[in-house]
Amino acid sequence: MSEKLSNKVAIVTGGSSGIGLSIAKRFAQEGAKVAITGRNQAALDKAVKEIGPNALGIQGDVSVLSDLTRIYKTVGDKLGKVDALIVNAGVYILGPVTSFTEEQFDKVSDINFKGAFFSVQKALPVLRDGASVVLISSTVNGKGFPNHSAYAATKAAVRSLARSFSADLLDRKIRVNTLTPGPTDTPVFSTLTSTAEEAKQMKEAMGNFTPVKRVGSPDEIAAAALYMVSDESAFMLGTELLLDGGLRDL
Repeated sequence: MSEKLSNKVAIVTGGSSGIGLSIAKRFAQEGAKVAITGRNQAALDKAVKEIGPNALGIQGDVSVLSDLTRIYKTVGDKLGKVDALIVNAGVYILGPVTSFTEEQFDKVSDINFKGAFFSVQKALPVLRDGASVVLISSTVNGKGFPNHSAYAATKAAVRSLARSFSADLLDRKIRVNTLTPGPTDTPVFSTLTSTAEEAKQMKEAMGNFTPVKRVGSPDEIAAAALYMVSDESAFMLGTELLLDGGLRDL
C-alpha cells in the first residue's frame, strides 16, 4: 500500500462489519491507527483482529449521546487527535408507508439521522483542525423507491448535513463530505431475508436493477473513502461522491 494515512488517526462508526469494516481495514493498510465503534462487543472483537494491531474497538450506540462522549474521550486518550471520521453506523429498515410503525420510524431516525448529527458534534473536541469527515449516505437520498420512505429521508438528511456542517466548520478547515453508495455486497441482505438462498436472490435482484448489473463491493466503497480523507481531495467540500453503478442517473 502507499501509506497515504501514515501517522494518521481515524474513527469509523459502525466499523464491525460491511462497508465500515472494509473502510477500517483499508485505512489501517494505509498506515492509520483506526478506532471502530459498534453495539456488539463480540463483533467488535472479531473485527479488531481482522483489522490488525493498530485497531481499537469501542462498544457504544451512536444514538446515545453519553456513549458518543465516552467513545471520543477514549479515542482521544488512547490515540490522540483525530484526522478522519467516517460516520457509517446505520440501520436499513424498510416498510410501506401505510404500515410503518412509530417504533420503526424512531429507530431508523435515531440511528441514521440523530446518530450522524451527534457523531460529528461530539467528535469536534478530538478532531484536528483540517480533519476530514465523511458521512455515509445512500443513493436513495435522491430517488424514490417503494418501502424506503423513512430510510431514504434519513439518508437525504445526512446528505444535507454535509453542506451545513462544512459551512459551520470553515474556520477550523474541517471538510465534511458525503459518500453515497448504491446496493453493496454486505450482510444487510441476510438481515432482510430468512435464508441464505433468499439473501442471495435479493442481492442478485438488486444487482440486476443497476445499469452495471451487479452490486458494489465494500472494497470499492473503501477506496472512495480513502480518497475523500486523503490530501488528494483537499478541494472537495460539502459535496457528494456517488458510487451506485448508475442506479440514480441512468
